[in-house]
Amino acid sequence: MEALKKYDMYINGEWTASSDGQYFESFNPATGQPWCYVAQGTSEDVERAVKAADNAFYNKDWADMTYTKRGHLLRKLGDLLSENVEELAEFETRDNGKLIREMKAQLTYMPEFFYYYAGLADKIQGETLPIDKKDMFVFSEREPLGVVVAITPWNSPLYLTFIKLAPALIAGNTIVIKPSEHSSASLLEFTKLIEKAGFPPGVVNIVTGFGADIGDSLTSHPFVSRVAFTGGEKTARNIVRNSAENFAQLSLELGGKSPNIVFDDANLYNAAMGTIAGIFGATGQSCVAGSRLFLHQKIYDEFMDILVSRVEKIKIGDPMSADSEIGPVATLNQLESIERYVETGLDEGGKLLLGGKRPEHMKEGWYFEPTIFEHTEHNGCITKEEIFGPVLSVMPFSEEEEVIKLANSTDYGLAAGIWTNDIGRGHRLSKRLRAGIVWVNTYRSISPIAPIGGSKLSGYGREGGLESVHDYTQKKTVWINTSSAPMSDPFIIR
Repeated sequence: MEALKKYDMYINGEWTASSDGQYFESFNPATGQPWCYVAQGTSEDVERAVKAADNAFYNKDWADMTYTKRGHLLRKLGDLLSENVEELAEFETRDNGKLIREMKAQLTYMPEFFYYYAGLADKIQGETLPIDKKDMFVFSEREPLGVVVAITPWNSPLYLTFIKLAPALIAGNTIVIKPSEHSSASLLEFTKLIEKAGFPPGVVNIVTGFGADIGDSLTSHPFVSRVAFTGGEKTARNIVRNSAENFAQLSLELGGKSPNIVFDDANLYNAAMGTIAGIFGATGQSCVAGSRLFLHQKIYDEFMDILVSRVEKIKIGDPMSADSEIGPVATLNQLESIERYVETGLDEGGKLLLGGKRPEHMKEGWYFEPTIFEHTEHNGCITKEEIFGPVLSVMPFSEEEEVIKLANSTDYGLAAGIWTNDIGRGHRLSKRLRAGIVWVNTYRSISPIAPIGGSKLSGYGREGGLESVHDYTQKKTVWINTSSAPMSDPFIIR
């Protein structure tokens, strides 16, 4: 039997085992079997990584590098990513079960994130202040924060790393990244490109392992100035508590229970395909998954015919196969959680139209059928809690005000979809829906130019766009006295 590959951590420009030499297994969701070992970090490793990042932040190789030069490095990293799409897509698919066709398409687009931020590098500007004291010249400038921490989840490890890494680096920070223990390998493979691009040692550091072992020491470390986290509410609450120790700034991109709303004037075919993309794309393992479908009662039956007929044809299969449309969920724990939610949905009176079980033809791995529930009321766990799997809840509505109330009646506020040919309605609802992202006549669209983030239990802060670069900087105000006159009374504020 072929020996499993071992991955070490990356600290201060070197590949290194953990302080105690321990490794843990990473599983291939398509087979349910381990496929590699990953170094199991400790608090000592966190200390090494954070100190390396802090030293690099003050080292002239990085601190004195011009913003234009940093932009060149980031553009080179984007070029290297573009050259290695095929290989990285395979690692990501093997590590978390996402379709190879999705990963190739996603990673082909991802260099745009690095190019976008590279273009912003020498446009991080301060401003001259029209101060009300004629002998003073006053200006502001933006400076990097220092050491930042990025903690990424298992469902989209590379994308959700890039959206943190690019603005953090272009602003001049150094970074320590902690990927999910369920999907670390693709990031470690990508790190070879960071090394090849020529970033100085210590600017980017990767610590792998379990949150219970290293999370607290990482997020409360006194050298850490900012924590960017994507994941679950429980971990987010721990991070918020830990930030009381170092007053680190936070951005939290958490869960969602996003509504997809289809009005009777919508293009029903497009809306049905958008619904499928929203909930069954990525096997439903997306923070923005459109897991609640609200259908206007006038088109309810017609729409459901279109939707069900297409979902019935979805091909469940090996994510490495080019014609598979749904692969496995990423972890066994997640599969079992989805099964419990389906049982709860039945107990709560939901009508199961499709799916609801593991597919019989996939004997290995962690697969679950695309599942559709019909509900007469918006209540219970399955319609209000994030399932993070291919489970759709469908409910009818008749009036605009009614559906706004239903759509907003969760603890989450990350994303929403609106399907209508009435542009006025699209504008009205996009303002009134409590969501950080609203898509009208589309779903799951991304761009480095557009910020993402949510409200309520979906977190706070934004990633993407110019705004996120500013979030990785702080303003400094500089006063210059242009007068040569003697100082006046030193006991009076000027």
